[in-house]
Amino acid sequence: MFEAVRNNKRVAQVILAILIVPFAFFGMDAYFSESGSANEAARVGGTSIGAWEFDQALREQQDRLRQDAGGQVDRALLESAELRRAVLENLINQRVLALYAAENRLVVTPQQLQETIAGVPSFQENGSFSLQRYENLLRAQGMTPASFEARLAQDVRVQQIVAAVGDAGIVPKASARRFLDAQLEERSVREFRLSAKALAADVKVDDAQINAYYEANPARFERPARLQAEYLVFDRAAIERGIEVADDAVRAFYDGNPQRFGVAEERQARHILLALDQGAEQAEVDRVMAEARALVEALRADPARFAALAKEKSQDPGSAGNGGDLGFFARGVMVGAFEDAVFGLQKGTIGEPVRSEFGVHIVEVTDIKASSVKPFEAVREEILAELRAQEAGRRFAELAEQFSNTVYEQPDSLQPAAEALGLKTVTTDWISRDSAPAPLADERVLSALFGDEAVQKSRNTEAIEIGNGTLVSARVKAFEPARRLPLEEVRERIVELVRIEQGRVKAASDGEAMLAALRKGEPAAASWGEARKLQRGAPGLPAAAMQAVFSASAETLPAHVGVQSAEGDYVLYRIEAVERAQIGDEDPRVAAVAGQYNQLLAGRDFGAFLSELRQRYEVTVNPATLQVEQR
Repeated sequence: MFEAVRNNKRVAQVILAILIVPFAFFGMDAYFSESGSANEAARVGGTSIGAWEFDQALREQQDRLRQDAGGQVDRALLESAELRRAVLENLINQRVLALYAAENRLVVTPQQLQETIAGVPSFQENGSFSLQRYENLLRAQGMTPASFEARLAQDVRVQQIVAAVGDAGIVPKASARRFLDAQLEERSVREFRLSAKALAADVKVDDAQINAYYEANPARFERPARLQAEYLVFDRAAIERGIEVADDAVRAFYDGNPQRFGVAEERQARHILLALDQGAEQAEVDRVMAEARALVEALRADPARFAALAKEKSQDPGSAGNGGDLGFFARGVMVGAFEDAVFGLQKGTIGEPVRSEFGVHIVEVTDIKASSVKPFEAVREEILAELRAQEAGRRFAELAEQFSNTVYEQPDSLQPAAEALGLKTVTTDWISRDSAPAPLADERVLSALFGDEAVQKSRNTEAIEIGNGTLVSARVKAFEPARRLPLEEVRERIVELVRIEQGRVKAASDGEAMLAALRKGEPAAASWGEARKLQRGAPGLPAAAMQAVFSASAETLPAHVGVQSAEGDYVLYRIEAVERAQIGDEDPRVAAVAGQYNQLLAGRDFGAFLSELRQRYEVTVNPATLQVEQR
């Protein structure tokens, strides 16, 4: 019954990711399309990854990054060669895994898909699979059940491969125990800090130093080019705001889609499964059916025994332990013969044995939820929003072209486009390339806005798509070029910077001298802080300090180490005691560490497996795919 996948939370999370954020997962037809094209991103094992496929995956990943960052995402990242490479690498990895799955005839049966889908929490209501919720969620993502199940089947195939490779790693207990010994080692230390800031306060800075610093660091005292801009945003929301939907149309949609707003009948059932192969000999069929009829007679005589007999007799590992209970389900979830039997019984009745592809079932219907229809007023706003969205989708392409043409053909003002499409012009304060608001933060928009056409000729930028079907056009209202700030304006800042630098140098010099004296056994004017215990596996200091403390030899104590902090302070550490944990091989923490270590090995092994597949299937990348477009 495919319980290994059904109960694997990680698999469920991956499946949800396919639904909620579709990215680089495609049906088998897409993987094995033999239609050649000169416009390819890569070729894998003789199959093509088209440029359109790469562009779609790139746009979806860019949109995902924007969403995760709340719109405040680094422009350079979205347009970087590194992101393009990561997207293409992911597509290639998916392709080689698909080829391997096909070559090894990895199969996902319809029943496996049904049970996997039924186990996804997002498709459930009150703990049971809901066909209506499943279809609504797919519809919201623009997918059909067939397309989603094709993607899901491919992902399950990949999970089968991942599990097979990942389970091959073995971590010896001795290695895990040695690692745990090191992680649990404790060192007792005291700290003395030489403050760079305190030392900087005594530094005297003269005019010669100020002038020298100013001339040596011109970029630090340059104000970047800045401008004031006005812009228009055109998207589906802008169209929807201007769409009026008649009440008659809303009512007609409601009346014409009764199944959409109804809740299908659901039934709760329990069963006992006696395994029987579809190609079994007649003698075996007769034997199993006889056993099933005997169980039916026993249960009809004493229905209270159903749960106990299911635990004892049922060969369905997914439900036997729960007394055979399958929860509530609607039509379209279970296999046909079994489903027909369930929906043909009255509540509380035990039916005749029914045979399916899995064996022979003894079925009892324990509860029934009747179908119902939501009232019109309860779904009116939902229908209204959907009809507006549909109409906006129909108008979008035409109006987007009108928006693009208007801002281009009338380049001296955004007002014509705003009036024609009912948009509102937004004006910014002074902004630089690093401080633009979200709609203008796209690198392509900024490149156009700070370009010669916009700055010198005061023309509108072209309509630029910034993701999710959103177009932006902007123009410059005022511009100030980059300029170096005058010395007098930044004098105090330079004085502070020189003091800080010299304070850091002084702290390091004095600290290293004190450390050398302490290591020789000479006295040093250090006022040590309170003793504290540090554990290698639970960092309580910055990484550089932890490395220094635990790298120091503990043969002779006290031992001393020194590190300069990120703030410039020089910190001395006095190691006074070392305690090592006594851990046996049967300590449960050893098993936990071995499990974590095994995950690392599994990741390494899977990476090596992917590398071998990429060599086997001969990957060729079109270098142009990784080139960032110059604007």
